[in-house]
This record gives sequence, C-alpha cells and structure tokens, in this order.
Amino acid sequence: MENILSVKNLSKSYKGFTLNNISFNVPKGYIMGLIGPNGAGKSTTIKLIMNLVKRNSGSINIFGLDNIKHEREIKQRIGFVYDENYFYDDLNLIEMKNIIKRFYKNWDDEVFNKYMTDFKLPLKKNIKQLSKGMKMKYSLGIALSHNAELIIMDEPTSGLDPVFRSEMLDILYSLIQDENKAILFSTHITTDLEKIADYITFLNSGEIVFSDTKDSILETYKIIKGDKNLLTSDIKDYLIGITENSFGFEGLTNNVEAIRKLTKNDVLVENATLDDIIVFTVKGGKH
Repeated sequence: MENILSVKNLSKSYKGFTLNNISFNVPKGYIMGLIGPNGAGKSTTIKLIMNLVKRNSGSINIFGLDNIKHEREIKQRIGFVYDENYFYDDLNLIEMKNIIKRFYKNWDDEVFNKYMTDFKLPLKKNIKQLSKGMKMKYSLGIALSHNAELIIMDEPTSGLDPVFRSEMLDILYSLIQDENKAILFSTHITTDLEKIADYITFLNSGEIVFSDTKDSILETYKIIKGDKNLLTSDIKDYLIGITENSFGFEGLTNNVEAIRKLTKNDVLVENATLDDIIVFTVKGGKH
C-alpha cells in the first residue's frame, strides 16, 4: 500500500513537553484521524509535517519526498485547514482569494466558485464580518481549490454546528473517492472520525498509544463492567483505567478474552467508543 505521508521516529522537545519518537503512515486513498487529549502533541505533529517548526530528529516524507528539502514542491500539493484563520480581516473573500491563488500553479477558479456557492458564502463581505463557521467554510474552500492530493486539517470542526460538521464530513468522504488523495484529520470530536476515518492514530503525552485501522481498534477495545469483588490484581493487569462506585467497577481492556477467562464470563462486555478509549487511557496513565 503506497503511503502519501510517512512519519518515522519523529521527535520534538519543548520546555515541559516532548513529542517522543512517533511513527505512523497515511496511505493513499484513506482518511487518518489523529486523536488525543489537549496537549497530547497533535498540533505539534501537524506543525512538524508542515515544517512550521523544526524537528529534533526523525523523518517526514510526503509524496515520497523529504518535507524540508522539497517543501515548496510538497506544499503545492497540500491543502491545509487550521483551527484559526490567518486571512486579512479587511479584505473580502474574492480579494483574499486573488492573493492566495498566485501561490498555486494548479489553482482552479471554477472549483473555488463551486465551493463558495455550495457553502453559501457572501463573496463581497469582509473576512472580519464572517462567523467562525463561515471562516472555516472559506478556509476549506481555499484548501480544496488547487487540486491538493493531501488534505491536512487541525481541529477543523471545533466550535461548528452539527449541520455544517455533517456537510463537511460528506465533502471529505466524497473527496477521498479519488484514490490518489488522502486526508489527515486532527480533532477531539471523535464521533466525526467514527463516521469517516479509515485509520486512527492516538497520541497521549507526546507518545503514540496506537496507530491502526479504525475497525480493528473498535473491535479490540471493550468496556468491562462488573461487581467489585471481581476486581482482583490479575483483572486490573488487563484493565486500562478503572472507575469504581458503590455498584461495581468499569474499565477498558484490549484483551477481553483474558478478562472473560479470569472472571468465568461473569462480567458485562460493551463496545468502546473512541471517546471511551481516550478517557480511560488518559485516566489510567497508559502510553
């Protein structure tokens, strides 16, 4: 399987935080979700991929090219949607577009106009007059208007209403039908990823917990519920984060068969969501 993006042994140190030797791949034709709590290293990873900050070690290859040595060539082929916009507030949407299009040799005004119409954006309004949701629509329209092969999105749905989030997911799903494209989508709204992501990479405290197919992850991780008297040290060894109350315990496991064997099947097993996996992993302090 050909990878559009390959991150290998990537590290970056700040005072009080280290992104520690992370590796993952985004295959061509697929959507990768990047998840984790605030401060896990998601935005740092994306900034490193975009060469907005300098890595301490490791390698990043995009389209088979080093992201530093071939930065200009690579960025011609990337659409980037950040959680904040960096447009000129006093320009209208057409004026801003006319500045940005000069940087892209494959810019397509027809595609841009189509998205502006689809998103019902007022082209003559100044950027500062737009709501956060409208700014995000504009940013997405810009990112999709130069035939980008890799779309990188950092918290694009944060603060947006459910209707537009659903519209945006439909657009991304439609986009990925072109098997030559790929999407890296960082978000803390994991329900969005459960709808469209093919792969999930989970970062916690600067380290990768897992990077695998979404289906495999949701098949592997389960919520276990049972009476407190079942909570032996052997059981705890197979649990990732545990919540106890007067009625019993609840925990996450990635080895449900071992739990069933130890408890003689005397526990309730439920499917875990990506949110469950994040919460229990962070609570359990596991990397």
